[in-house]
Amino acid sequence: MMDFWRTSGFHILERTPEGRLAVTDDYCRAFWRRPEVAPVDESCDAERALHAAMLETPTAEPDAARLAEFKDKDAADNFRILSGFLRDLKAAGTLEDYYLALFRGGRIAIPPLFIDQMAHALTRNVLDGVANPLQARAGELFFRSQRTTIDDGAIMMADEDTVEMYSQTGGFGDLGRLLMEGQTALREVTLDVLTEENCDLYWDRSDRFDTVLDITFPRPGLDALCRAMEVWIGHFLGLETRIHPVQSIRDERWRWHVGLDTTSTGILNALYNGEDVPEERMARLLSLFRLEIKDQALVLDDVAGKPVYLGLAMDETNRVQMKPQNLLVNLPLKTAG
Repeated sequence: MMDFWRTSGFHILERTPEGRLAVTDDYCRAFWRRPEVAPVDESCDAERALHAAMLETPTAEPDAARLAEFKDKDAADNFRILSGFLRDLKAAGTLEDYYLALFRGGRIAIPPLFIDQMAHALTRNVLDGVANPLQARAGELFFRSQRTTIDDGAIMMADEDTVEMYSQTGGFGDLGRLLMEGQTALREVTLDVLTEENCDLYWDRSDRFDTVLDITFPRPGLDALCRAMEVWIGHFLGLETRIHPVQSIRDERWRWHVGLDTTSTGILNALYNGEDVPEERMARLLSLFRLEIKDQALVLDDVAGKPVYLGLAMDETNRVQMKPQNLLVNLPLKTAG
């Protein structure tokens, strides 16, 4: 089996007999090593001392007296937010339990950064043992924003942070940034588009997030995204589903839909309510899917026997920020799962 996403934190978590991710001190400690809370040159002695203490006991409540001595009050707030999150996470027992409770609870009070970091580890767990590198690449949508390029009808997804890095440095780090600021020409850097023929290159580059996924209908990349969504739902909810890409929704029995991001949610809501959607807005809708739940006894009575439609869209800046939690909390189930 190929390993991937060493940066996910999956490897410093422990799997329970049920296949879930038990929270460990090492995983919590990794959050304290993030640059957002690690001491910098300007950090005071109290901040440095408390940070060292939190590395020793990462889920402890930080010493209030030391926090009060912080010269940087924003840093003190960051310590409070992170320590509260880690204590709640450890109390939940597993990442899955915390993640589900977070989104079922309604109000989200933790930074998106924490959510994405958890989703990274969770997706790695869900896809553990996957043999198809296209499916692993599709899983990146669950925790990393994508930039979309549409060229001659082909829909290409590239990692947003990677695109930004190349746009600023040409892929050559600080040297590239200096050269570009001086308007010195750099060789063009082209990200590799994964195909069935070359996709094995993904395994050695998975943590670089520098490959492009083609989700054009009905190409293999779009099918890989369907399979990734199926196993995500199955892992969390124990629910067997089948997801197929579709080109349009022509269904008089349309009763339920789930937007996989904010933009698609708005578009699908408008279409369902019979509103006219401008062509420019419709063009942002990249992919549609039909989801079928095998055990219809679990489905709400007025939706049973009917498909659930899913949508994926880009915003006005061509950005796609998928919300995989919508697949867990917005399905038409009689119970929470």
